[in-house]
Order: sequence, then structure tokens, then C-alpha cells
Amino acid sequence: MNESSSSGIAGQAAPAVLQVLPRLDTGGVERGTIEIAEALRDAGARPVVVSAGGQLERELDRLDAIHVRLPVQTKNPLKMWRNVDALVDVIRRYDVKLVHARSRAPAWSAWAAARRCGVPFLTTFHGAYNRGPLGLKGAYNKIMAAGDRVIAISQFIARHVQELYHVPQERIRVIPRGVDLKRFDPSRVSPERMIALATQWRVPEDKPVIMLPGRLTRWKGQLVLVEALARLGRTDLRCLLVGSDQGRSRYREQVEAAVKAKGLEAVVHIVNGCNDMAAAYMLTDFVVSASTDPEAFGRVIVEAQAMGRPVIATRHGGALETVTPGETGWLVAPSDPGELAAAIGHALDTTHEERARMAEACRVHARENYSRELMCARTLAVYAELLGDAAPWAAS
Repeated sequence: MNESSSSGIAGQAAPAVLQVLPRLDTGGVERGTIEIAEALRDAGARPVVVSAGGQLERELDRLDAIHVRLPVQTKNPLKMWRNVDALVDVIRRYDVKLVHARSRAPAWSAWAAARRCGVPFLTTFHGAYNRGPLGLKGAYNKIMAAGDRVIAISQFIARHVQELYHVPQERIRVIPRGVDLKRFDPSRVSPERMIALATQWRVPEDKPVIMLPGRLTRWKGQLVLVEALARLGRTDLRCLLVGSDQGRSRYREQVEAAVKAKGLEAVVHIVNGCNDMAAAYMLTDFVVSASTDPEAFGRVIVEAQAMGRPVIATRHGGALETVTPGETGWLVAPSDPGELAAAIGHALDTTHEERARMAEACRVHARENYSRELMCARTLAVYAELLGDAAPWAAS
């Protein structure tokens, strides 16, 4: 067991809340864990995180949070069982009052440890997990429905949890993911950052730019977008596919072959990834989310809206909640390149005045509904439901 923190241990007055997740690498689950840890610290509680480690550990160090390294990413049943004892030790050592599990494998160990120690157990349903052939993985997934409260990151996921896992509505709390509006703020992106990225990506100054952010995997819809651009038949634009293939070299090769076969080499550019997504959004006129499967929430959509960029998204999943057609973007049928092509053409033909109106509507929509602060406040309110008088922020 490896630990890092200068915070105190059991016996201190501030209650401890434990979050458990597989690793602390980049991603929405990981970022949300850091954000809630900071909110807990600011509210007078002690944030404790258990993971197998990762590049975001330094973020916890900055917060003076407690981090305990355990192999909770494992799906090996024997190791998962051993993790129960280790988590019990963490709960008792730091006088943890609440356990919050954010992923399936560590949730099984965290649930058993919480029950053994008699502390409340909370889960966050981050996605519509694959149930596998004949629904056989449903038994593995169901641990995420076992919380005393179950947080769903969208109304879509809340319905999924109710219908497939029979969780009563009174145990579900819908808390959409939040966007850091200090990071995703158009006024904070300097011209130098935009110029540097535009130069790196060879983005033309005299053409409109559309972007599909998301890792290179088939269900993100890159091939659908390529076909839509071919049907659109316009070469007076640049399309950026921004995202790593994460080792899926075969799919990347398929996308590149499709671009070549459609004669779109001068239109479509694949970018391996980006460390400055705020600047990337500022380089674009519109953002596309072409996912063929429903997004549990769709973080890209709200990030783009926070930057004043309307989104063309597929009409299912979380996008039905985050996109208001004609106001903050447009919705199209999934896996329908013809409808997507028509929407792109319509977006490109909108007037400057209409784009300005939609940009402002996007920013207001993100600010009022999907801020990081709102997500954190809602999550701490659920913690308070379970902690009662032990929550130092409950009376504030």
C-alpha cells in the first residue's frame, strides 16, 4: 500500500469521504474525482482517493488529499477479494464516513468493505455498460446499482438504471457532468495559443473548420462523418478528427483509407490528440458528435457549447438533453450520413448574425446547467443525504 498526503489521519474532526476508481489517468471519471476531492476539501471534509495510480496523482498532491495506491483496477477475483481487506484498513485508518465507487471492478471490493465497516456506499453510473452476449455481463455490472444512492450522469442513464437494473427512482440522483468554465472560457484563450495550434495543424485561415473530437474508435462515428462530407461535395472547408487511436491502428487505417477513397485528403485531417482543447474549439466554427451508439452524457458537446460553438450531434443518449435544436446546435439520426451532410451544409450556410446568436445561447446554456461548480454542489448534497449531521457543509 503506497500513500501520499500531508493530511492527518483518524482522530481529526473533519469527516473523510473515500472515492475509489481504477486509475488516475486522463478521462472524465478521473477528472471528476479530482474535482470532487477539491470540493470536499473546500467544504471542510477530508478527501481520500484509492486507485492504482496514474498521471493525475500530482493533482491530488496539490489538493493535499490522501491518495492510497491499491491494485483496484484488477478484474482478477482473488485480487479483488484481497482488496476488500485493504480497503477496510483504509476506511478504519482514516475514519472514512462514506465510500463512493466510480467503476465496476473496484466497486465490488469497495461495496464489501463499506458493508463490513457499516458506512454508506454510493456509486456513479458513468455509462450504459455493455451487457455482453445474452446479457451475461449484467451480473458484473449490477454492483453499480447497489449503492445506497446511485448517481446517473444524465436522464438517459437514469432510465437505463431503472429499466435494466430495477433501481427505484428514489435511490437515483441525476447529476450531469460539469465543465470547468474557467478553462473553457473564450475570453481566456489567447491569440498566441490559437496561432500555435493552427500552425501545428496547418489550419487554413480562409476556410470554415469543423471538428469531431473523440478517440478513434468506430462508435464515435468518424467513418459516418467522412461519408457525410463526401455526400456534401464541398471542398471549401477543413474537417479535423481530433483524438488518439489508443492502439486501434486498424481502425485508423480504415478511416485514412476512406478519406483517400472519397478524395477528401485536402479536407479531412486526423490529429492524434490535443492538450489544449479550449484553443481547439476556438479554431472551429462548428463541432460534430457523430456517435453511432448513445453517449451516456457527451462531455465534448458541453465543452464546445461553453466555448460558444454549436454542435451537430446524433439524436440519442445524452445529446437529447444537452442540445436544443436551432438554439445550441442540431440533431441528426445516428449513422445517417445523408442527414449529417445536410446538417453540416445548413450550419455552414448560417449567417454571421445567426452564428453569434447561437454562440451566446451555447455559452448561457453551459453556464446555467453544466458548470463544474453545479456538479460539485449537487454531489456534495447527495453525500449530505447519507452523512447527515456528519457533513460539515450540510448546514451551510
